[in-house]
Amino acid sequence: MISCKTPKDVIDLIKKEDVKIVDLRFMDFPGLWQHYSIPSSELTESMFADGRGFDGSSIRGWQAINESDMLVKPVPETAFIDPFFKDKTLVMVGNICDPVTGADYTRDPRNIARKAENYLKATGIADTSYFGPEAEFFVFDDVRYEQNSHEGYYHLDSVEGVWNRGRVENPNLGYKIRYKEGYFPVPPTDTLQDLRSEMILTMIDAGIEVECQHHEVATAGQCEIDMRFASLVKMADNLQKYKYIIKNTAKKYNKTVTFMPKPLFGDNGSGMHVHLSLWKGNKNLFAGDGYAGLSEMALYAIGGLLKHAPALCAICNPTTNSYKRLVPGYEAPVNLAYSSRNRSAAARIPMYSTSEKAKRVEFRCPDPSCNPYLAFAALQMAALDGIQNKIHPGQPLDKDIYDLPAEELAKVPQAPGSLREALAALEKDHAFLLKGDVFTPDVIETWIKYKIKNECEAIELRPHPYEFCLYYDI
Repeated sequence: MISCKTPKDVIDLIKKEDVKIVDLRFMDFPGLWQHYSIPSSELTESMFADGRGFDGSSIRGWQAINESDMLVKPVPETAFIDPFFKDKTLVMVGNICDPVTGADYTRDPRNIARKAENYLKATGIADTSYFGPEAEFFVFDDVRYEQNSHEGYYHLDSVEGVWNRGRVENPNLGYKIRYKEGYFPVPPTDTLQDLRSEMILTMIDAGIEVECQHHEVATAGQCEIDMRFASLVKMADNLQKYKYIIKNTAKKYNKTVTFMPKPLFGDNGSGMHVHLSLWKGNKNLFAGDGYAGLSEMALYAIGGLLKHAPALCAICNPTTNSYKRLVPGYEAPVNLAYSSRNRSAAARIPMYSTSEKAKRVEFRCPDPSCNPYLAFAALQMAALDGIQNKIHPGQPLDKDIYDLPAEELAKVPQAPGSLREALAALEKDHAFLLKGDVFTPDVIETWIKYKIKNECEAIELRPHPYEFCLYYDI
């Protein structure tokens, strides 16, 4: 495992490992890694302080064409050897800066996450926020989709898919996963064990601590790999590395991975339950003698998360497809309540361990389509707002939500039903994100405008394939 702390460490590593290429990566506004590469001989110690230029106007949600020049400054601690390129390549994540002022760029998601960490320390409430996301994904064997003026469709396939029970496969061996029965079956029903094992071993070599891997509930290749918790920025870095390794390991075997929240109709979607705790020194501030072993601070943090949940969804569930998963009446955590064990509540307190160090809050609304730098920063800011304003979450909801009488269920607040609704909530409720200049007004404004124009309106303008089933013969 590589461990670099200084620019000199990186230069020494390049010589020791005979690295040929240095790949510089950063996050665009919506949440995809971008990169460009230089010969290793071009990397100097001064570049870590001075940065290297690129065109910021070509990155989604960033600069205008008349102010396009930006700098990327590589971060030594993020260095790892890429496991997929032919020529030995060292990857580093960079921070984005303005070339004129030298200031960190407000719309660089990683800079927002760094400011969130600094703000936490400045409050004196805690030193560190730890995050543990559980990002689910699908592995498919084939995907086709198209959208133009006269047609729109998608087609997904998986050798595990229950719809392939009758397909001629010469031979079809019959081990197809029934809808909602994909959780933990052994091979031969689970066809992806070796693939997931290769994924986690590659992650470990790249510096990610992994706790487990398994098949998930849905048919057709739904999986989950869990990383060990880490601090905010480090975990966001790790999640990007996680997605990169999963996608490219699958591609080696002509398989394809999606982190779309709801690619299949009629079966479970992919969520990203996020475990959160605040620490000061070696003390877990969420452990106490209150409900489910929580401290009063943890309850206030839950209060903040639940109060701001509609606005958080605009960042943590940032796609129109996210709201095909967040649908009332199913297993998705749309109910803005908290509970110890009840998985239908938005906030859950895991009870696997009674250890004080393991005590945390699990916020279950997010999905893996989010930008992790923005999502983790927003979740921390909501929790802090709850603590600072002593927002108590009320009584826990330990009943089976799906068995509640209609009049009682109507009293339980719910998550937004669409991306447009979530964005409207963010427009009304974002003051908590502006504290400490963590999120800036231009970030919130650009995020809302970008999402409405490029996603909400784009979907709303186009006929849906199922509309033809409903209306063609009218």
